[in-house]
Amino acid sequence: MTHQIATRRENVGFLIASYAILVAAGVVGLRFGPPLTPALRWMIAGLLAAIALIQAGIPGTRKPLWRVHLYIIIHGGLVATLMFLQPGWTMYPVLFVSPIMQAILAFPRRQAIGYQALFTILTAASFAVGISVGEGLMALFLYGVMYSLLGGFAGLLSRADAARRESQMLLEELQSAHAKLQDYALRAEEMAVVEERNRLAREMHDTLGHRLTVTSVQLEAAQRLCPIDPGRAESLVGTAREQVREALSELRATVATLRSPLEADLHLRSALRRLITQFEEATGLTINQALPEELPPMPETYRLALYRAAQEALTNVQKHAEAQQVWLVLTVGDSAVTLLVSDDGRGATLSRDHSGFGLHGLRERAEQLGGSLHFEPRPGGGTQLAFGLPLSQEHARA
Repeated sequence: MTHQIATRRENVGFLIASYAILVAAGVVGLRFGPPLTPALRWMIAGLLAAIALIQAGIPGTRKPLWRVHLYIIIHGGLVATLMFLQPGWTMYPVLFVSPIMQAILAFPRRQAIGYQALFTILTAASFAVGISVGEGLMALFLYGVMYSLLGGFAGLLSRADAARRESQMLLEELQSAHAKLQDYALRAEEMAVVEERNRLAREMHDTLGHRLTVTSVQLEAAQRLCPIDPGRAESLVGTAREQVREALSELRATVATLRSPLEADLHLRSALRRLITQFEEATGLTINQALPEELPPMPETYRLALYRAAQEALTNVQKHAEAQQVWLVLTVGDSAVTLLVSDDGRGATLSRDHSGFGLHGLRERAEQLGGSLHFEPRPGGGTQLAFGLPLSQEHARA
């Protein structure tokens, strides 16, 4: 097990303070203390040098806790030996400051108090041996209070350091989360831009594409009829001009607000009947239609999707089918509303038609609303498009 005791800067300051206390205690003890024999003086000097050496190894980075225990025991043992060689000298007990501080910073409260009590007893014993039992009891009280105050101060430092480290860790986690959130927001913005571009592309295709296709067919018919039926040709040109006007109007609406050409109060049945009428005028074909008299309330997205499906299906019939008959059926079941558009034309080449943007856009609409799109050969010839959207229980009851 390892333990982070203090930062490098804190260790340097603590080391300087420890050496200052050691030099003061050694100088005062050797110069102003009781007379010493030369041998005892050298022993005390050697112990002070040993304490100076071990203080250089204060465990300030991540160290195994057994090494911290070993440091405190050796350091405390050297100080205790020094105190018993020159018992009663009041400067030496302050050398217990370093091991007591290390114990409080490194260990749980109970272990730190154990070391603090041990050093207090050793201090009192040295005074009792060197002077008297009474002085030992007095030292027990005085140095016990001093070591307790020192321990409380070190505990406050330890808790403040722990709070600082926790705040730093939380700050790093917050910065990491903020960076991830920024990245997510950027990705979400990019996805929103792509989605909006796809939606705009679908709107442009479904509005301008349909109108221009109808106009192109009408102008081709008018060109063929000019020599033989000018009146009919003029009527077709007028219809084409009206289609162009509507295309321009829808383009302005799409660019300005990207809203649907269906008005909010326009019933889906009315919109489909209007689309059918325009198709019949443009192609001369009659559409066999089956539209329910009443439709359940549906979201605007549903109404727009069904309208676009009918619009795309009729545009494909006009461009590719060469049909004689067309059927448009809208049915409402218990769980879904389905639009079926079929023709008796030459049949579609699925690989070619499925590569078109119109059907791809319809499939995207269906998937976004939880529905389905099927474009396939019609039994008996021609093609058919089935566009279905799910209805909730509320819609079905309505």
